[in-house]
Amino acid sequence: MLIKKTNDIPSSEITPESVYLARRAFMRGAMSAAALGVGASALPVSAAPTQVANKDLPGPDWLKQQIAGAKANQEKITEALTPYEHVAGYNNFYEYGYDKTDPAAHSHILKPHPWSVEIAGEVAKPATYTLEDLLKGVALEERIYRLRCVEAWSMVVPWVGFSLADLIKRVEPTSKAKYVAFTTLERPSEMPEQKSRFSTIDWPYREGLRMDEAMHPLTTLAVGLYGKVLPNQNGAPLRLVVPWKYGFKYIKSIVKIEFTEKQPKTTWSMIAPDEYGFYANVNPQVSHPRWSQAEERRLPSGLLKPNIIPTQLFNGYAEQVAHLYKDMDLRKFY
Repeated sequence: MLIKKTNDIPSSEITPESVYLARRAFMRGAMSAAALGVGASALPVSAAPTQVANKDLPGPDWLKQQIAGAKANQEKITEALTPYEHVAGYNNFYEYGYDKTDPAAHSHILKPHPWSVEIAGEVAKPATYTLEDLLKGVALEERIYRLRCVEAWSMVVPWVGFSLADLIKRVEPTSKAKYVAFTTLERPSEMPEQKSRFSTIDWPYREGLRMDEAMHPLTTLAVGLYGKVLPNQNGAPLRLVVPWKYGFKYIKSIVKIEFTEKQPKTTWSMIAPDEYGFYANVNPQVSHPRWSQAEERRLPSGLLKPNIIPTQLFNGYAEQVAHLYKDMDLRKFY
């Protein structure tokens, strides 16, 4: 399958499949580094890479066909795509473990098809919709966005999805709908960390956006990656992508979307509210309490070539989204 890409990314900058399938640079991720309070350049790297093959994944034919017909991305970006094996093999998905390789190693037990999503709260059309219902008549797009993790590593990812705003308009929010809350699947038989007695997370995983953030055209519901069905470890079959925010806002395996009048509780702001705020906008001027956010490690990276780059305000999308936060104190509303 040919992968659609923006016109301003030279083919010479995109890592060939034969190369990126032969690499795997990181066995342990920034979770360990964050606990020690170290910076981006000190993050540990792998001594024995593990391959994550870019292959067709199980999924219904209708979904594969819809993803294959996705339109070209309209958002221009000049950075090279992050190789598939890093996007699919270096993840935070704590339902499957706390190492970056755990999701790829263990999430095969997740059954993402069939799938349904409950639409609830302050809407005119609350219901439980199958994934096929949600995507019926939707023109999917390939959207190439930067992804910046709060742990100070980053990627450039070719998602396949559609604007969350399109779904919101279809379900007709009421005037009371000020926020959108999201909930991840809770199924301990397929997400083993949900039944761990050592977990500090109050499952299921929860996230939320202000309504104007949810309605912004950059905000995406993704169902694919690199022109193929979304891998389980990347949040199959439906995940949120908000490219100007830190990656923990990108909630995976969504089963509920609720429209609320009050700001919803979110998982990381409940666990550590002094470290992880509701807004989670990428901001190099506001450090995490235990490390700087001024720089990031762009994958692929290694000991000899750490690939450290400056972090951009709003992850480089300030021109499109800064107006959403006019007159807000970004240090207070972090």
